[in-house]
Amino acid sequence: MSHARQHRGDRRTRELAHWAAGTPVLPLLLVCVITVIDLVGGTGLIWLPLLAAGPALAAATCGWRGVAGVGLLATLLSVVLGVMDGVTGGNLVAVPAVLASVTLASSLAGAVRARRERVLAAVRSVAETAQHALLRPPPATVGPFQVAVHYSAAAAEARIGGDLYALLPTPYGVRLIVGDVRGKGLPAVGTAALVLGVFREAACDEPDLLDVVGRIERSLARNLGNDDFVTAVVAGCPEPGRLELVNCGHAPPLLVRGAGVTAVEPEQPAPPLGLRALAGEAPGLQVLSFGDGDQLLLYTDGVTEARDADRAFYPLAEGFARHLYDDPARTVAALHEELLAHVGGRLHDDAALLLLRKPAAPEPAVPDSPVCGTAATGTAEPGPAAIGRCAPAPAAAPAGGLGGGALDGARERRSTA
Repeated sequence: MSHARQHRGDRRTRELAHWAAGTPVLPLLLVCVITVIDLVGGTGLIWLPLLAAGPALAAATCGWRGVAGVGLLATLLSVVLGVMDGVTGGNLVAVPAVLASVTLASSLAGAVRARRERVLAAVRSVAETAQHALLRPPPATVGPFQVAVHYSAAAAEARIGGDLYALLPTPYGVRLIVGDVRGKGLPAVGTAALVLGVFREAACDEPDLLDVVGRIERSLARNLGNDDFVTAVVAGCPEPGRLELVNCGHAPPLLVRGAGVTAVEPEQPAPPLGLRALAGEAPGLQVLSFGDGDQLLLYTDGVTEARDADRAFYPLAEGFARHLYDDPARTVAALHEELLAHVGGRLHDDAALLLLRKPAAPEPAVPDSPVCGTAATGTAEPGPAAIGRCAPAPAAAPAGGLGGGALDGARERRSTA
């Protein structure tokens, strides 16, 4: 019920915002202020031409119908005020004519603006669809891990940029990648799509994580220019408690074990993807333990290179330590809010955060101890003997069996015989 009420409240808020955006409140207020000034001052032609500011301003805030309404009101008021102020002759005709011309031009401008806004909304919708197809949001749980992701493009209108991430279960365990393409714009988006496509295919085919990286490298070498490259961290969890990392020129991930945050620096530094042929160095596989309660944060340089007004970088490790929660989504949301507050509300570079957490295994339930008692009274057996076991019940005498006296008599008869 609460979710339904919240949904209705959000819908009403959006409808109210849409109505306020399309209503020419400010142009009408301006027309009213000019009218009051003219009525109070009685200055005739001095203020009447300023009524044209109403429809001109309405063209920037609403459609052609709103512009026409404000212009019609301003034209009628100019005639009424002109008569009241004693304006005669050609001036009484010239002012309404000017207002009508401004209204017509403003209506056309409003119609063109509204059409461009519809086109822009369609382009944004396509960009958002492309983002969801390229950067598929992972579920909250993937295999034995909890996952949370937050992505922000520097160009908010584009909804997509050069940072990339992917996480998927494979026959060789959960595998993931976080990377950053050199450059921005459509070329960077195309390179990100290429990397993600190769990764999703290779991650499910190659048993060795280094072979996954090798396939991405070969694909980029065939398709990128000499100055293009991609920094990335590729990780995998092939078995419980084992984490594999391959760092290709990317920022070191942050590992949380207990209450400490540690940067996982690569043991064997490697060049970014696409530059191996120039550098002649191959990446190495780094193996770490990753147990219950451990967390791994992967990110792009748009996070660590974000600066405040004093040109100070955002301290990600310190912020991560301040916002350690059992829910990765809560941790990532808190980091993003703090990052925006650090930069003053808007990022100047693409930024991606991906948090992987291994939740603690639930403790096995302890079975209830059996309770023993006597059949006659139903009273539980006291003492430790009642914990975890029951005393075996005495064997019942067979039906029609002999009691102690009858058994002695039978023995005596056999001996006499």
